[in-house]
Amino acid sequence: MQPIKSSEITSEQQYYSRRDFLKSLGIVSTSAMILAACRGQSTQTKVISTQVSAENLPGGTSTVESDPLTSFEAITNYNNYYEFSINKEAVARLAEDFPTSPWQVEVGGLVNKPKTFDIDDFKKFSIQERIYRLRCVEAWSMVIPWMGFPLAELLNAVEPTSNAKYVRFETIYDPDEMPGQRDPWYQWPYIEGLRLDEAMNDLTLMATGLYGKDLLPQSGAPIRLVVPWKYGFKSIKAIVKIDLVEEMPTSLWMAAAPSEYGFYANVNPEVSHPRWSQASERRIGESGRRKTLMFNGYGEEVAQMYSDMDLSVNF
Repeated sequence: MQPIKSSEITSEQQYYSRRDFLKSLGIVSTSAMILAACRGQSTQTKVISTQVSAENLPGGTSTVESDPLTSFEAITNYNNYYEFSINKEAVARLAEDFPTSPWQVEVGGLVNKPKTFDIDDFKKFSIQERIYRLRCVEAWSMVIPWMGFPLAELLNAVEPTSNAKYVRFETIYDPDEMPGQRDPWYQWPYIEGLRLDEAMNDLTLMATGLYGKDLLPQSGAPIRLVVPWKYGFKSIKAIVKIDLVEEMPTSLWMAAAPSEYGFYANVNPEVSHPRWSQASERRIGESGRRKTLMFNGYGEEVAQMYSDMDLSVNF
């Protein structure tokens, strides 16, 4: 595949216009969103639709294809990122000068081939566009066109051993650059975890960009996790360490409020947060509220992983 010239990169306005035009013709599909915004990379970019059929969406008929994308401005200026601030509108300003290069991610633990990856290594994986819903535990949501690669590719490269049952993620600890990490209430650095089968699911993404552009610091640059069927706090940002482990990791939110935040955090409209309902959500950029979809609308792809669990108590 020939590298894409910078003059051919699709602007955000063109991105919207092309998508709306294709929708009007009824042909938005897995191949319709050919983003010319690969930033001149020579690696092949594949577009993944993540379409969910309407009959599988409890309480609603919305699919990713029929949901308008959240604007780039909203995505990058309304951020839950406690390492910088608990004020969503303040994060972009505070993160503006956060250094994201050079950057390394150490991957080890129960693996046969531990390795430290840098930014150039990430470009060797199959970079794809994934248009995903993001559902925050605070009952607001977005639709985001991420760029990244399946986490499974990274894990396969280090060869997990048979004893590996979970994946533990750790963000950078840098209170000089991240003023929120001076808050003693939380056990820094930010820790998150997935069961190994969740991590290997094809939907689980290591994101390096959005809207065809590199991630900005406030969005988790240079690399973050995206797990679209779980509440957004599971999608840890600015990752520097990944370990394959045998025991379930204790995440930052599990340690801070164990009665409110569990390990799984699957989107479930029938299980309320202890302080608010999860039955509906506010889509950023829209008025009114939408019905929350079980597993955020990705049940066909992920529900089988929880077939032996009581989802009414699984938070």
